[in-house]
Amino acid sequence: QMGAIELHTWGATRDRIETPDHFVLDLDPDPALPWRSMIEATQMVLALLEELGLEAFLKTSGGKGMHIIVPLARQAEWDTVKAFAKAIAEFISRQLPERFTATMGPKNRVGKIFIDYLRNSRGGSTVTAYSVRARPGLPVSVPIALHELTGLTSSAQWDITNLEQRLSQLKDDPWAGYSNRRKITQKMWKQLGAKRP
Repeated sequence: QMGAIELHTWGATRDRIETPDHFVLDLDPDPALPWRSMIEATQMVLALLEELGLEAFLKTSGGKGMHIIVPLARQAEWDTVKAFAKAIAEFISRQLPERFTATMGPKNRVGKIFIDYLRNSRGGSTVTAYSVRARPGLPVSVPIALHELTGLTSSAQWDITNLEQRLSQLKDDPWAGYSNRRKITQKMWKQLGAKRP
């Protein structure tokens, strides 16, 4: 017998396990930062992804941060996808070092937001959309549309007591267009000042 509260998934499906179909940038803040900083940071990362020509989707983490999901054409293998996510994290951390870090560890994110790209390793995982989190109040990781970002009050805005209300009020799928997958191109690597491994 096994019990589980949180559900975590890989970035690939069983039929083609060696070629991820998305990558995740997990924005993990210094807990002392105000929520407004998280919204602004998410907007900045989204702007970079748009500049690269990538379409991104958002979900609350159900914790303190935000998850940015980028669907991919299933061509690149794990090492390449992870290196690309790392290149994005390092690029924006170089551009805005007062706001972001790409280096793990509490001492490295004092007053900053850690862009966690490490979940994109083979075997790495991220809490899935609509999974309950094993935290006080049982918050839920919830997909949102990009235009809803500025209205969020926290990443744990929805929990098991109010998620049904959220779902009943949805008029459109917040992740409509998720199946439109993009390739990682040489031009993108060049824009980031990085080399494909």
